[in-house]
Parts: sequence; C-alpha cells; structure tokens
Amino acid sequence: MLTSDFDYHLPEELIASEPLPDRAASRMLVVDRARQTISHHHFTDLPQFIQPGDRLVLNNTRVVPARFFSNDGTKELLRLEAITPTHWRCMVKPGRKLRLNDTIHIGPSTGTVTFIHENGDRDLTFDHPIDENQHGHLALPPYMHREDRDDDKPRYQTVFAQHDGSIAAPTAGLHFTPEILSQIPHSFVTLHVGVGTFQPVKAENVQDHQMHAEHYALTSESAAEINAANRVIAVGTTATRVLESIAAKHGSLIPDTGSTNIFIYPPYQFKVIDALITNFHLPKSTLLMLVSALAGKDLILRAYQEAIQQKYRFYSYGDCMLIL
Repeated sequence: MLTSDFDYHLPEELIASEPLPDRAASRMLVVDRARQTISHHHFTDLPQFIQPGDRLVLNNTRVVPARFFSNDGTKELLRLEAITPTHWRCMVKPGRKLRLNDTIHIGPSTGTVTFIHENGDRDLTFDHPIDENQHGHLALPPYMHREDRDDDKPRYQTVFAQHDGSIAAPTAGLHFTPEILSQIPHSFVTLHVGVGTFQPVKAENVQDHQMHAEHYALTSESAAEINAANRVIAVGTTATRVLESIAAKHGSLIPDTGSTNIFIYPPYQFKVIDALITNFHLPKSTLLMLVSALAGKDLILRAYQEAIQQKYRFYSYGDCMLIL
C-alpha cells in the first residue's frame, strides 16, 4: 500500500486557522459504513446518534506550552519530553546553532546541549527550571501559519483536559461543551500527543513508516465502563490508539499504562472501537490512514471530497466527522 494512495487536494482557504467562537457550532459529516452513505449535520446533533448502551471514550490529556524561544530570538526548542524539570529532550531549530555543549538562554535559565540523538533531537540540561507559563508557547500546527495568542490557551484545550503532557490537542474533543458531554455516557483515557502528530509520512510504502511512541493510561474504572458498553465510540484517533493498543497487547481491554507506537492502516481489524468522532486530517497522514482502516479508503476519500465541495473547515480548529 502506497502513501500516495491517501492523497487529496485541499484548497488553502478551507484550513481553519481560527476557532469558531462557539465550540459546538462545528458542522459534522456523518459517514454510515453499513449504508455507504454520507450526510451533513451539526455537532449539536450528536446526541441524536447515541443509542442506549453506547459509551464515548475521550482523551483527557492537557496541552502544555512546549515551544520556547531563546532570549535573542535566534533559536527555538520544541520540548518533546521533560525527563526532569531541568533535563529536556527537544527538537531544535536551527540545529547548526545548537551543537554539542552549545548553550541557549531562556529567561534567566541557561541550557546546555548534553547529547544529540541519531534523529537530531537534543538533550538539554538547564541550570534553573523554566517558567513555562511565562516563556512557553503553544505549538500550534504549522499549517495555521500564525503564532499562538492568549485566546488559544483555553480554546486549544478540551473542556475536560486533566493530565498535563501533550504537545498538540486531541482535536476531536475540542467540539465538546460540558452541556453536550452531560447528555452522553462517557469515559476517559489519557494519551499524551507527541511530535508524531506533526510529522509527515515520508516512506513510499505505508508499512515502512515508523511511528513515534506516546505515553498512555487507562484506569480500572474506565476499563470496566468501556467493557460494559454495547457500542464504543472513540472521540479522536488518540483515544482509538489507546484502546486498540491495550487490546493488541493483552488480548482484551484491561487497566494499563505504558507507551504505544501502534500504526493503524488498512487492512486492520478493530478490536475495541465500533464508531469514531474525528476531525479532518492532512493528506497522506497516519491519521487519514487510521480512519481509512475503519471506514474504507474509498468511502473516506469520497467523504473528504464531499466535505471540500460543501466547504467544511479542515484540521485542528475545523469541523468534524462521525463514522458509524
């Protein structure tokens, strides 16, 4: 299977670089796999599609400010992992300015490059912890073509975010308000979204792509609730990856913590989820491959073409899709 099989053309003006004022005002394209049909709705219609015994599964990770700039503005860090408050693994830009033993000054703190990984990531050790609320920025996706602002802090965060650790938001969850969530039985998993969400698939053959590992957790309470459901509706590809990873690892859904680099693409037999709420994803991305594994590549690409014709808003701050 070729990466190019998952390509499509998106007009630039359909990329949502700004959120809607109302979270729940998004449109919702509904894909019915059994009927092979596509229909158009609004996110506020979601409760109408919920049946007795259904359970939503949402990712309650919290986005942290993970992007940092040097005091002189010439260097940039994207923190991938805070191994300790003063020992970070980062992507750096430009790399030539941060070689081994080079330093970077952020606020009153000085960081030194102590190790360079094979893929170019750097380990840095700081003499003082950095105040991320003062010096950190949200790492908005590059396709938004803008810097983060103060109003992104609450908006690029789900209303149920709880556990710090993500570089990027689990965007399917951004549509939910407390009012809509209160109408639907739901459980939480945690997966901290990592740098893989920004990285394109460069391999010509899909199976040659290497996924980055991301940390996850599933509590005993959530596992019991999900196992008791008639139909499991994952909210987002991140929640999907947690559930499918645990089932693949243990043969059933049990409480677990760990890391996963599961890569879901056609043909894949889903073990836990029955339906999915998800945003529209970039061409040739691992996320587009995941939804294609669930609904079939041809139906998904047909749905995307219809969404483009109907001028849906795409990507992180965009509209959503319900796959039944």
